[in-house]
Amino acid sequence: MMKKIALVLVALFATMALSGCGYNQMQQQEEEVFGAWANLEASLQRRADLIPNLVATVKAAAAHEKSSLTAVVEARAKATQVKLSPEMLTDKQALAKFQAAQGQLSSALSRLMVVVERYPDLKANQNFLGLQHQLEGTENRINVARQRYNDAVKMFNSSIRSFPNSMTNSLFLKLDRKEFFQADPGAKTVPTVNFGSQS
Repeated sequence: MMKKIALVLVALFATMALSGCGYNQMQQQEEEVFGAWANLEASLQRRADLIPNLVATVKAAAAHEKSSLTAVVEARAKATQVKLSPEMLTDKQALAKFQAAQGQLSSALSRLMVVVERYPDLKANQNFLGLQHQLEGTENRINVARQRYNDAVKMFNSSIRSFPNSMTNSLFLKLDRKEFFQADPGAKTVPTVNFGSQS
């Protein structure tokens, strides 16, 4: 009888100790990081899906702007080839490579929009206007998704480094710190706009 009581007390104590050590909390926070990453990827995919329609619409109205259209198509291809799984969110170099590919796509799209300003017929085209609005909305979603991902990473990284979670993590979970989605290195540079002739 005493052994049973002792076993029950030990099990009760172990359960209470584990519930206060952050074991479940850290796993839940890591899942939130993965969920935020998935939402960011979904927004990036939406942008990639809109680009072929945008390029086709611009091509019909401004066919001789081939270099700008080609740059967007190539940047989209590169951006969709660079994959980053949730397990790779601890790899700073992999995340930097992913961000660079997405940054090149954003840059190519920005240059294309500058080119479009020269074509009043295109700016009045309802298909183009619809695509432009969808793309702008998607860029906003991407920005919000980046912020939410970084918030989830901040919470997770703080959690695995704070006591008593840090002990639980080092003994049981061994979860690694996640990397933040950084601003594009060129984001601080004011873009130059050249309205000269395109070749």
